[in-house]
Amino acid sequence: MHWTIQPIGYVYSPYKQKFGVARQPGLVSAARAYIDLSAEFTADCVRGLNDYDYIWVQFVFHATIKDGWQALIRPPKLGGKEKKGVFATRSPHRPNHLGLSLVKLEQIEYCPQIRLHVSGVDFLDQTPVIDIKPYIPFVESKPDVNCGFAHERELLSVYWSQTALEQLALFSLDSNYYQLVTQSLAQDPRPAHQHHADKIFIMHLLDWDVLFQIKDNIVEVTGLRKHV
Repeated sequence: MHWTIQPIGYVYSPYKQKFGVARQPGLVSAARAYIDLSAEFTADCVRGLNDYDYIWVQFVFHATIKDGWQALIRPPKLGGKEKKGVFATRSPHRPNHLGLSLVKLEQIEYCPQIRLHVSGVDFLDQTPVIDIKPYIPFVESKPDVNCGFAHERELLSVYWSQTALEQLALFSLDSNYYQLVTQSLAQDPRPAHQHHADKIFIMHLLDWDVLFQIKDNIVEVTGLRKHV
């Protein structure tokens, strides 16, 4: 059997490409986005949602559908050296390409359509949302259970070059953008097979390219430029 699922809205996120997207929700608190619901979903549909601090967002990994799915995945947490079954991972390369993220609900706007402001996101821009549910901690929080290989990783130190800081001011980018870049890079967005100390990486955040390199687990932001 087949079911047809229509998006209820779309995400507008600072992450414009897959490279650099936070690998899990909540890791980058400065990553703020908003979800615009389709016009058919009125204020009645979110009545009472403001009473919750966090929400579950179900969505589609739209950027990976063309790549199909894989039975075995090399999780980044294992350095890309060991394979796990797709259902033992949170890889976007899934049979139905469905994702689930727990994000902080910051605010709800009601005009001209319903807009949910959220933070701690791991969404790519223009992600289709298929459902929203409130997070209920006394039911869903299980802090003492086994979580397999998924353990908290050590953050990298992030250093901004003088050039990058000058460009931050030149482009009138505020402290929120500084924190977004810093927190995102501290998670080490590099693929497991690209750990070359002399390589300059480029991450597209909002309307800007962030240039950086990593040596001895220290990230240096080398520059910013307008994305074209």
